[in-house]
Amino acid sequence: MSQKVVITDYTFPSLVAEEAAAASAGAAFSAHQCKTDAEVAEAVKDADAVAVQFATFGPLAAQAVRPGATVIRYGVGYDNIDLEAAAAASLRVGYVPDYCADEVADHTAAAILALLRKLVPLDASVRAGDWAAVNVCKPMKPFAETTVGFFGMGQIGSAVKARLVGFGFQFIVADPGLSPAQARAAGVSLVSSDTLLAQADIISLHAPGTPQTTGFFNAKRLAQMQPHAMMVNSARGLLINEDDLAAALENGTIAGAALDVFQTEPLPATSPLRGAPNCLLTPHAAWYSEAAIGRLQGLVADDLTAALSGRGPRKPVPVLKG
Repeated sequence: MSQKVVITDYTFPSLVAEEAAAASAGAAFSAHQCKTDAEVAEAVKDADAVAVQFATFGPLAAQAVRPGATVIRYGVGYDNIDLEAAAAASLRVGYVPDYCADEVADHTAAAILALLRKLVPLDASVRAGDWAAVNVCKPMKPFAETTVGFFGMGQIGSAVKARLVGFGFQFIVADPGLSPAQARAAGVSLVSSDTLLAQADIISLHAPGTPQTTGFFNAKRLAQMQPHAMMVNSARGLLINEDDLAAALENGTIAGAALDVFQTEPLPATSPLRGAPNCLLTPHAAWYSEAAIGRLQGLVADDLTAALSGRGPRKPVPVLKG
């Protein structure tokens, strides 16, 4: 029986690299735009290698592929893959956490600078007919007196910090996976999450989505922040209780936020974040550049080639490693 490669869904202009990977191995190739679990399960039946973008790969799909098949997620996260079901079916799961690290770091650093220099309210004030820089900007610290806090500091958080060093900021980080020695080497002060909330003038979120971090930034923790403090999230939407954040912005508990990721995407029309003051919203765009798209598809194609030759993915999902 010949090998089979399946793309469950995609938003790319073409799948040239992926199709070439299948052809080079003599494997059958098919691409779909699956929306439901049943559609995914039908599409991946007897597949040896599967690439998933936004569709959910659940228990039905895990049972439909061939034993030992490989599933690759187009992207940094893999929340749409049921890892328990994949493990139960002895599947290999991979992802591509590094295809857009520079783009996300650039976007995050730009958002931090935009918030601290009050670009959003300043623009709004001019368009409203005002010309009152001081009234809009107060309070505003010089960067040399500003503390940037990181909630988690992996590859992207470290890249954001590197981009901001030249501005003279002070840096603190709360990350249980970071040792004091690693923090010193990175040029940051390691603190508790409570200290991060109390001391940071702006917090950049770089933590994974886990049961411990889900909804971490809720009303109670937002109230621990300084009234002039702000936050940026280009990591995971589920890190923030969005209703609590909108309320905190409305009542002045904190001063601003820049969000590129959300609990539900696209952001619902009824989301209170849409009307929250000084809230900069972007549509999960931090990953994007033309080069990043090509990089992502090329790396997924490499993983498909590896799968068809019996090798594991370049970046296996940690819980299934080995």
